[in-house]
Amino acid sequence: MNVSEFIWKRLQEWGLKRVYGYPGDGAGGIDVALQHEVDAKRIEYVQVRHEEMAAFMATAHAKFTGQVGLCFATSGPGAIHLLNGLYDAKLDHVGVVAIMGQQARSAIGAHYQQEVDLQSLCKDVASEYIVTVTEPAQIRHAIDRAVRIARDRRAPTIVIVPNDLQELPYSEPPMAHGFTHTGIGLTVESHVPDMKGLQAAAEILNSGKKVAILAGAGALEATDELLEVADLLGAGIAKALLGKASVPDELPFVTGSLGLLGTKPSWDLMKECDTFLMVGSSFPYSEFLPKPGQARGVQIDINAPNLSLRYPMEVCLQGDSAATLRALIPLLTRKSDRSWRTRIEKEVASWWDVLRARAMQSAKPLNPQRVFWELSPRLPENAIITADSGSVANWYARDLKMRRGMKASLSGGLASLGAGTPYAMAGKMAYPDRTVIACMGDGAMQMNGLNVMITISKYWKQWDNPHLIVLVLNNQDLNQVTWEERVQLGKGKTEATQSIPDFPYHKYAELLDLKGIYVDDPEKVGAAWDEALSADRPVILEARTDPDVPPLPPHITLKQAKAFLASLPTEPELADVIRGSAKEMLASILPSKKS
Repeated sequence: MNVSEFIWKRLQEWGLKRVYGYPGDGAGGIDVALQHEVDAKRIEYVQVRHEEMAAFMATAHAKFTGQVGLCFATSGPGAIHLLNGLYDAKLDHVGVVAIMGQQARSAIGAHYQQEVDLQSLCKDVASEYIVTVTEPAQIRHAIDRAVRIARDRRAPTIVIVPNDLQELPYSEPPMAHGFTHTGIGLTVESHVPDMKGLQAAAEILNSGKKVAILAGAGALEATDELLEVADLLGAGIAKALLGKASVPDELPFVTGSLGLLGTKPSWDLMKECDTFLMVGSSFPYSEFLPKPGQARGVQIDINAPNLSLRYPMEVCLQGDSAATLRALIPLLTRKSDRSWRTRIEKEVASWWDVLRARAMQSAKPLNPQRVFWELSPRLPENAIITADSGSVANWYARDLKMRRGMKASLSGGLASLGAGTPYAMAGKMAYPDRTVIACMGDGAMQMNGLNVMITISKYWKQWDNPHLIVLVLNNQDLNQVTWEERVQLGKGKTEATQSIPDFPYHKYAELLDLKGIYVDDPEKVGAAWDEALSADRPVILEARTDPDVPPLPPHITLKQAKAFLASLPTEPELADVIRGSAKEMLASILPSKKS
């Protein structure tokens, strides 16, 4: 067995059975050894069109399955391309192992072709663990430590393997000074804080009259516990964007997303509560949280550096969200006064009326909110939904109602453009029996989405269920940034930077022997979704949407209003921007009126 063959054998022993990657001569030995494993059906290899997609897919695999994601690339440019997706894993705290090729050991330091100092380049993204292997007996502990640290620290790790080492015979480290002997043993952690901490947290929560809960990605496996705590405390539950699937949106006390992309009930929940419970989230925007001193705070997070990071918490409980909540529940007293809960439920019901009214406003030609509003009730059971960055994330966050059993994610901390389609591909590879829907803007689709469609066309026939739908909002505008410049900088649309070319996305699907659907009539949006959801192959659903429908924040500040007014003299689409904004504002004020 050579070094490359050992790498794949050891990764399988750790339970890693799917790898996303792209070949190259800097990883030639690794490529050859991988082919043997693929032929033997021991490893599933997904060949991407660009290494960045491999790292995004590995990150999404980790998010959707809870397992360690795995990707590999060649030396130099291939390794460099992995960085963006690995930073996505780092900022969203999921475990990914990256195997990188490198030039021959004898060439390192010689300014050789494709020689990059990968150890220095990647030391930030793989701050938990990065190693360059220099002799065969080193590879065992390099792989073992990379996987264990990625899994237990929920972080990306990197193993760099020079190409002349890859085909050398593997040798076990001897029982001698200077060698180490690692293993694959189970890591058993304590996930529950001690009773003293739990009692302190319970005292705060029991004494509150207006309790608000914020659930993040760390609470995705704590649905039942969150709902029981919310019931006992008469609390409302808001969700960070990565926690969108943590609790069902059909529940009347779930206020939806929090933040710039969030809802008014979530804003009100945070600004009026007297007690704040934050579970499994490092939500970054403190301005959307209670004002310091307004509420007594309790936080639960398995990652200690996240504790008391965004809000001055009175009690911090380090532990697994579900296990900690289960230990906390017997200490909580059911609140007899349900007036706070009743108020929350009324505001949530009113908010859904507002969203419907906004979605049904006319636009030129399609209101993007209508596209999502029509999808929401049609979402299949156990669907997996991904979204990209941009204005599409607003409608994904607000208009889609998650139900129990669904999964959803996007690039959160990094908020990288172009992650939606590789996330969808990874979701489909992990759960080939489920329907997967990627929600994309045209900027993200042009950046990465088009080449991921080639990967989809390569693999879709092996899936149990062919349903993978890529929604593209075609508005020929980098829309989120356009609106941010209007509201934050007081400047009109900068056409040189914000306008992007038109492209026939639905026809591109047909070139790949996939299905393309085009819709620009609001009365045909529902039928377009029905057609897409019943197709016998993956679909690009292209919706021609209006870029001048504003993604209104849940609370408009005086500063934002002044900046928007200041942008109007330099706005090249002045009439349409005023029209679109006025319609959305009116729908917010008079949601019960016929649109």
